[in-house]
Amino acid sequence: MTALLSPRLQTRLETAEARFAPLLWDIAGLALRVFPAAVFFTSGRTKVEGLFTIRDSTWFLFKNEYALPLIPSDLAAVLATVSEHLFPILLVLGLATRLSALALLGMTLAIQIFVYPEAWQVHGTWAACFLALIARGPGRWSLDALLWRRD
Repeated sequence: MTALLSPRLQTRLETAEARFAPLLWDIAGLALRVFPAAVFFTSGRTKVEGLFTIRDSTWFLFKNEYALPLIPSDLAAVLATVSEHLFPILLVLGLATRLSALALLGMTLAIQIFVYPEAWQVHGTWAACFLALIARGPGRWSLDALLWRRD
């Protein structure tokens, strides 16, 4: 396709790309952090009463409906509840972004495999968001970028 463009236009396009590509990733990185985090945080809030008392219904669901085969239901309920509060907050802040994305990717895979395998489209979308963050990082609009800036 570059043969169709004049060298001058090609240079201008390359300059524009160099200028705007980082900004586009910053916007995308923020969206990739905020939107899945909102889903997980909202789910976490349904598991508790008040600030952080796990609901009876949460214990029931983890024992009877979710029933993960690898860990006891009581432990799974606590881990899921804590994870759905902690990692989304870190993700929105862009703090420990790759670790948070990896943790939520692990939760997504567990949900997909053991709990709701028919919801693969939704889980695939979440996984794609987390994989992009793991691969590229959070972007410049994050605490990670602020803390790890190399001048």
